[in-house]
Amino acid sequence: MAPKFLALACIRNEIYNGNLSPRPHYPSMPKYPKGVVIKDSIQGSEAKALFSVVGMTCSACAGSVEKAIKRLPGIGDASVDVLNNKAQVLFYPDFVDEETIREAIKDVGFEATLIKDEVNERSMRTCRLRIKGVTCTSCSRTVESALQGIEGVKKAQVALATEEAEICYDPKVLSHNQLLEAIEHIDFEAVLISTGEYRSKIQLKIDGVRTNHSMRMIENSLQALPGVQDVTIDPMIHKISLSYNPDETGPQTFIQVIESTGFGRFKAMIFPEGGGRDSLRQEEIKNYYKSFLWSLIFTIPVFLISMVFMYIPSFKKGLDAKVINMLTIGEILMWILSTPVQFIIGRRFYTGSFKALRHGSANMDVLIALGTNAAYFSSVYSVLRAALSEEFKATDFFETSSMLISFILLGKYLEVLAKGKTSEAIAKLMDLAPETAILLTIDSEGKVLGEQEFDSRLILKNDVIKIMPGAKIACDGFVIWGQSHVNESMITGEAKPVAKRKGDTVIGGTVNENGALHVQATRVGSESALSQILRIVELAQMAKAPIQKLADRISKYFVPLVIILAFCTWLAWFLAGKLNGYPKSWIPSSMDDFQLALQFGISVIVIACPCALGLATPTAVMVGTGVGASQGVLIKGGQALESAHKVNCIVFDKTGTLTIGKPVVVSTRLFKNMVLQDFYELVAATEVNSEHPLAKAIVEYANKFREDEENHVWPEARDFVSITGHGVNATVQNKEIIIGNKSLMLDSGIFIPVDAKELLVKTEEQAQTGILVSIDREVVGLISISDPLKPGVQDVISILRSMDVRSIMVTGDNWGTANAIAKEAGIETVVAEAKPEQKAEEVKKLQAMGLTVAMVGDGINDSPALVAADVGMAIGAGTDIAIEAADIVLMKSNLEDVITAIDLSRKTFSRIRMNYFWALGYNLLGIPIAAGAFFPSTGLRLPPWVAGAAMAASSVSVVCWSLLLKNYRKPKKLQSLEIRGIKVE
Repeated sequence: MAPKFLALACIRNEIYNGNLSPRPHYPSMPKYPKGVVIKDSIQGSEAKALFSVVGMTCSACAGSVEKAIKRLPGIGDASVDVLNNKAQVLFYPDFVDEETIREAIKDVGFEATLIKDEVNERSMRTCRLRIKGVTCTSCSRTVESALQGIEGVKKAQVALATEEAEICYDPKVLSHNQLLEAIEHIDFEAVLISTGEYRSKIQLKIDGVRTNHSMRMIENSLQALPGVQDVTIDPMIHKISLSYNPDETGPQTFIQVIESTGFGRFKAMIFPEGGGRDSLRQEEIKNYYKSFLWSLIFTIPVFLISMVFMYIPSFKKGLDAKVINMLTIGEILMWILSTPVQFIIGRRFYTGSFKALRHGSANMDVLIALGTNAAYFSSVYSVLRAALSEEFKATDFFETSSMLISFILLGKYLEVLAKGKTSEAIAKLMDLAPETAILLTIDSEGKVLGEQEFDSRLILKNDVIKIMPGAKIACDGFVIWGQSHVNESMITGEAKPVAKRKGDTVIGGTVNENGALHVQATRVGSESALSQILRIVELAQMAKAPIQKLADRISKYFVPLVIILAFCTWLAWFLAGKLNGYPKSWIPSSMDDFQLALQFGISVIVIACPCALGLATPTAVMVGTGVGASQGVLIKGGQALESAHKVNCIVFDKTGTLTIGKPVVVSTRLFKNMVLQDFYELVAATEVNSEHPLAKAIVEYANKFREDEENHVWPEARDFVSITGHGVNATVQNKEIIIGNKSLMLDSGIFIPVDAKELLVKTEEQAQTGILVSIDREVVGLISISDPLKPGVQDVISILRSMDVRSIMVTGDNWGTANAIAKEAGIETVVAEAKPEQKAEEVKKLQAMGLTVAMVGDGINDSPALVAADVGMAIGAGTDIAIEAADIVLMKSNLEDVITAIDLSRKTFSRIRMNYFWALGYNLLGIPIAAGAFFPSTGLRLPPWVAGAAMAASSVSVVCWSLLLKNYRKPKKLQSLEIRGIKVE
C-alpha cells in the first residue's frame, strides 16, 4: 500500500506544486533532441525553474512566452502567469538549462530573471525524529546508515545526546512515514517531532563595500559558518542572499560576521522590503501613469482643435487658414501634436507587436499598433495630398490615433492598479509581522537581566521575546511567563480571543490583548506559520484553474481572427461604397467612402479585447484565495478552488473531525477480582508505547492513580506489537497483555464472556469506544472511552444537506460507536472499522458512482483518502499548516469552515463565469457594432477612439467585478449559527 500511496502523493504534489498546464500543445516541438535515447534515469531527473517576466500585458503575451519555452528541447512543461508576471518551467537539465530558457524568453521580447529561492530550493524537506533506544555511538551510526541508504534521503544526522535525528529528504520520493518505518525495521522506535522546510532564507544589504575582493571575502566568511547552505551575491546592489539551517545559525550571526570582517567598515542590514515583491508592479503603475499624463499634454489640444474649436467661429477661421494649397493650420497643428503620441509615447506598442510578430504570434499590441497606424498614416496621406493639390480637401484621423493611445494607456493604468488590489491578501499577511521586537537577556535562573529593541527579522530560535499588551507577537513560540488573551483572528479567522498562559503556544502576527508575555521563539523565518500561510497563498494565486484553458485556447486564435474581421469589414464597406451599395447620404460630410470604410475597420481592431478574457479567471482566483485566507481557509490554487465548487459528497473522518479529538476514559468495568490500580499498572505499561489517541487517554487516566508519586516509571513492556486498527499486545511482568477491540480478541483466540459482550454493545450504543483488556489470554476488563461530538456538528450536516451535499462518515472505530456518533450528528451513511487504505478505497467507490468527493480529515492518518479525494480538506491544523496531502487547509477546528470553503468556491466560480460572460459578450456585441452592423438601421457608428475607450473599460470592468469578491460574507445560515471550539483540560 505504501508504494501505491506514495505514487498518489507524488501525483498530487506535482499537480499542486507545479500547477502546470497539460503537456505541450505543439506537436512539432520535441521534448528531447532528435536521436536521444530516453532512459528511465533521465526521465526522473526533472528540475523546476521560476522566472520573473517583465512586459507581459495579456494572454497572447503569455502564449508567446509559453510557446517560445516549449520550442526548446528538454522542456517537460511550462506555465506562464500574466497576472503575476511569472513563468514556471519543468525541464530536463541534461538537455537545457535555466540560462537557455531565460534567453528564449528574452528573444520573444520580454525581460526574464531567474527566481532561485522560489522553487528549486523549496523541494527539499527536513523532519526531526525522536529515536528511542539510541544509547551509544554504534546505535547512532546504525540509524544514520539505515536512513542514508534510503532513496530520496539527502542527509541524515543522529544526535546521541538528545536522541534525535534530523533528516533532509525529497518529499516527492518518500514521506516521513516511510522514514519512521525504516527505523522500526532496524528495531528502534521513532516518533515524529516536526516536519518543515530544510532552509530558511534571508537577504542582506551591505554598505561600505568598494571592491569585488571585499564582497568575495564576505562571501567566504559567511560560507564557512555552520548551517549556511548557500550564499549568492548581487554586486550591483550589494545584496547577499543566504539559505541556512535555523537550528545552527541566523541573521544576527551573519550581521556580526560581516561587520567583523570589515573591521567596522562594513555595515549590514536586512534588505528593505518592497525591493522584490511589489517593486515591479509599482514601477509598472508609475510608467503607465507617466505615459498617460504625457499623452494628455498632446491629446487634449488635438481634441480641442478637432472637436471644440471647429465650432467656435473665431477659432475656426484661424484653424482653416490655408498654408500650402488646401493644407490648413489646424491640420498641421494636429499632425505635429499627434506625432509624439504615436511614435514616442506609443513606442511600447510598436516594440511589443514587433517582438510578437517576429516569433509568429500576435497580441494586444498588434491590434493597437495596426489601428493607430491605419488612422495616423491615412491622415498623413490625406494631409500631404491636400498640400499638393489645389482642390482636394483633407480629412484626417489624427485625433483618432492620439485619443486611442491615451484611452488605452488610461485603461492599462487602471487595470494594473486594480490588479494590484487583487493581491492585497499577501500584502496584508506581510503587514501582520511587526517590524521590531523586544529581546530579553535572561540568566540561568530565569531572571531578566536586560532588554533590547531590534529588527524582528533577526530573531533566532530559543530567543526570549517580550510582548507588551496591544503589541503583535513577532514569532511562533510558547509562553514561558505571564498570562493574557491573544487575538488570533488574523491567522486562524477565530474572532474570540484565546487565553494564553505558561506553556501555551502562540502564533507570530497575532495580537496580545491585555497582559504582558515572555515568549520563547520556536519557529522563525520561513518555518513560521505566517510564512507558510503566505507561501500557500502565493502559490495558490499563481496557479491556473482548469477553466483558464478555455481563455488560453480562445486567445491563441483571437488576434488573427480580429485582424481578418477588420480587413473584411473595411473591404465590405469600401466595395459597397464604390458599387453604390448604400446611399451617399450615409457618408458624413467630412469623409469619403474610403475613409468611412477605414473608420469601421479601425474600430473593429481596437474594440476587440483579449485582455478581458485573460484576466477573467486569475483575478477571481487571486481574490478568492485571498478572501479564504482571511477567513481561516487556505485554498491551494485554482485546481482546488474549481473542484470544491463541484463537491456533492463529503466524507468525514470521526476522531478529531466530527468529534473533539481528545478521548477520555469515562468508566472501567472489571470481570475479575483485582485492584483497579494494579489493573491500570499493566494496561498503562503496555499502552505507553503506543502513539494512538486512545492509548494516550488510557495512560493519562492511569496517571491519576500515581499522582502522589514523583517520577513514576511504568513497568517494562517486552515484545510490544501494535496491530493497526485493532490494538496492541506486549509482555509486562511476565504476563501476556492484549488490549484492543473485539476483532483482536477473536483473532487471538480469546474467549469473550457474555457479560463483556453485552456491556460492549451498551457502550457502543452510548457512542463510546469499548476497549477489552486480556491478561494471560483471559478477558479481565472493559475500558469505556468517549470522544464527544463538536458543538454545532448537527447544524453543519443539516446546512450541507440543504446545499445538496451528501455527508458520509468513514472511521476506523467500531461499528457500534460509529453508528451512535453518526446518528447523533445526523449522518445516514457510515463505514466503520476502516483502515487508512480502506478509507481511500471508499472515496474511490464514491467517485466511481459519479460523485465529486471531498475528504475532511486531520491530514495525517487520513492522508491516503485526502490524496484520493477530488478535494482533500485538512481540519484543525493550528500552527502546523503545511499539510502536503490536503488541497484546502481549514485552520480552525470548526466544521463550519467546510461550508465556507464550498460556498466561497461556488461564489468565486460564479464570478468567473460572469467574467467570461462579460468578456465574451462584450466582444460578441462590440465587434458587430464597431463593424457597422447596426449603422444602416439605426445610424449607430462607433468612432475608433470611442471603441478604444470601450476596449480599455472592458479589462478594468472584469478586474473590478473580481474585486467585488472581497465583500464576500459567509452564508446567512452560518452567520446565525454560533459554533464555538471546546478546550478539554
